[in-house]
Amino acid sequence: MSLTTYIAAMPKVELHVHLEGSVRPETLLELARRHGMPLPAQTVAGLREWYTFTDFGHFIQVYRLLSACIRTTDDIELVAREFLAGQAAQNVRYSEVTYTAYTHYAQKGLPFADQLAALNRARAWAVRELGVDMGLIVDIDRSMPAEDSLLVADWAIGAAGNGVVALGLGGPEVGHPPEKHRAAFARARAAGLPSVPHAGETEGPASVWGALRALGAVRIGHGVRCLEDPALVAELRDRQIPLEVCPSSNVCLGVAPSMAEHPLPRLLDAGLYVTLNSDDPPMFNTTLTGEYQAAAETFGMGAAALDRLALNGLHAALLPPAARHALEREFIAEFARLRAQHLAP
Repeated sequence: MSLTTYIAAMPKVELHVHLEGSVRPETLLELARRHGMPLPAQTVAGLREWYTFTDFGHFIQVYRLLSACIRTTDDIELVAREFLAGQAAQNVRYSEVTYTAYTHYAQKGLPFADQLAALNRARAWAVRELGVDMGLIVDIDRSMPAEDSLLVADWAIGAAGNGVVALGLGGPEVGHPPEKHRAAFARARAAGLPSVPHAGETEGPASVWGALRALGAVRIGHGVRCLEDPALVAELRDRQIPLEVCPSSNVCLGVAPSMAEHPLPRLLDAGLYVTLNSDDPPMFNTTLTGEYQAAAETFGMGAAALDRLALNGLHAALLPPAARHALEREFIAEFARLRAQHLAP
């Protein structure tokens, strides 16, 4: 028994993970065979090798093929079930999952209501069979026209309380500032739906300022480049805006040169509100458990620091207060039990 086994067993929450980006090679092979879609490899081992991150262009190629192989609502339900089973295996009790519904509508003609029904069938199964749940962050691809983003906002608003917990903003950050989608986020916020955009990953502080000022963000996806602007750091610290930090993703995409040089310790030292997340786990050869292991091994974090990160994720989750408080009680009790079981006194 050790810190490694403790991390594997500890309860967790994840706030920044893409459903389409979570598709494992095994699931991709099944989807491709269902629909006769060509793949670059015909075995799980071959696909796993193809998944291995090389550069951003290859990452986009993998992501597009994954999305293209999701053809029907049955596929969506399968992907969601497989994702939730993987979360349950890591003791991730609750996840807020970014989902790009517009892609499946525009490319395959799948109505949003049908997509949502498939996702909610998977959720109901996971709650019943696995004891885990997820909330959906329906996201706008920041490269889409502003008028299309209004449609996505309307979908998300209509599904609030039926699985959807927030409106997100993803896609290529460079050249697509948050201000472009101000109207869609204003509409969502007026309807009571929180704003959780990506910002401050491949673009600098201006992107985070835009997410805060133009979109009214209550959390920032990534946000690690806030450190380039002391005034922004002060703003985020004073308001305790949670950052959804994804270290392995940042290293793969060149936001940080290596895990050892990742800004995670500096973010914490600055008093910022940090959560740990996996982003697109199989593409970055990681899991949420792997991110906790990396934090322990690279930065010397012990059980107390890791427990705080897990509770940060829980406190930042867009759950009803009663559900959050109940989970918090469970987490604290489980931390104590697991420490006695896995860590020497």
